[in-house]
Amino acid sequence: MAPPGFQDLPDGPVGGHPHTLLPLTNELIATVLTSRGYTFHTDSDGDLVGRWDDNVIYFFRLGPQGELLQVRTTAATSFPIEDVPTLYARCNAWNHDRLWPKAFVHVDDHGTARVCGEVIADLERGVTTHQLDQLLERGIATGCQLAAAVATWKSTR
Repeated sequence: MAPPGFQDLPDGPVGGHPHTLLPLTNELIATVLTSRGYTFHTDSDGDLVGRWDDNVIYFFRLGPQGELLQVRTTAATSFPIEDVPTLYARCNAWNHDRLWPKAFVHVDDHGTARVCGEVIADLERGVTTHQLDQLLERGIATGCQLAAAVATWKSTR
């Protein structure tokens, strides 16, 4: 269901007045993702998640009022824990050369290392549908770029 006032916007969910700020909600994120034809679902914690290639991308709302948007990509490529120092170095190089996404290493409870990327925006004052569309698209696109780079790291171990 679209947030109040959202269904009245001309030209679909990302149309309308570019200066109208709306509160960040899961419904707004879902509407913008749907307008792009993306497939996603709500997980058991209530977070939106989808797959792009084999990579998992979460759309989190963080902060006391859910005002922070985090688009977090977990690359499909996994590494043994012994590769963590090399992954740290590669993530640091990535972060030095690029603004988005911030890359970091996550080791799960089973000792498997994966590289994650995140794009975060503070939307405390609200967001236009145009801004949200751009933030989501940049988060997805740059997350997939990172995941593609990570896949090449595996082949150069």
